[in-house]
Amino acid sequence: MENSKRWIAHFDLDAFFVSVECLLNPSLKGLPLVVGGMSDRGVVAACSYEARQFGIHSAMPMRKARELCPHLTVVGSARGEYSRYSRIVTDIIAGEAPVFEKASIDEFYLDLTGMDRFFDPLQWTHELRAKIMQYTGLPISFGLAANKMLAKMATNEAKPNGWKFIPHGEEQRFLDPLRADK
Repeated sequence: MENSKRWIAHFDLDAFFVSVECLLNPSLKGLPLVVGGMSDRGVVAACSYEARQFGIHSAMPMRKARELCPHLTVVGSARGEYSRYSRIVTDIIAGEAPVFEKASIDEFYLDLTGMDRFFDPLQWTHELRAKIMQYTGLPISFGLAANKMLAKMATNEAKPNGWKFIPHGEEQRFLDPLRADK
């Protein structure tokens, strides 16, 4: 392969467990919602973006989450459904991407290096995202950059349900305004 530029896409299903719960029960959509242990001794496994507005985050004690948002909706885990939806997304990606890595139940890296000789990697990534959303109904964000770290950072900046492209040579411009903890 000649001196081809690297193209790495990072896909991350947004608030995955919460998003699956909302697919299973649409009345939960838009609520401050957490998935986790039902008792005050439990912990938050995942939370909706609406719950995050109250300062709630994963791994937080359920008692604290309920203090921060007294009208919080808490649901238990539909574990089998999470695995099923993850497999659907994995199958879609496996059918489209030449090289990919499943980093977790809801996160994927795709190496598109060399594909720019045949098509636009950004357009291809948009089309794959649209296909995943069409077939699953789940929100998914992506970042496209020259390496895995920047692609993941781009995805984090794109959330929820968005995308971010860092063109080659524009990495510093992307990084400069970010806080050090990002």
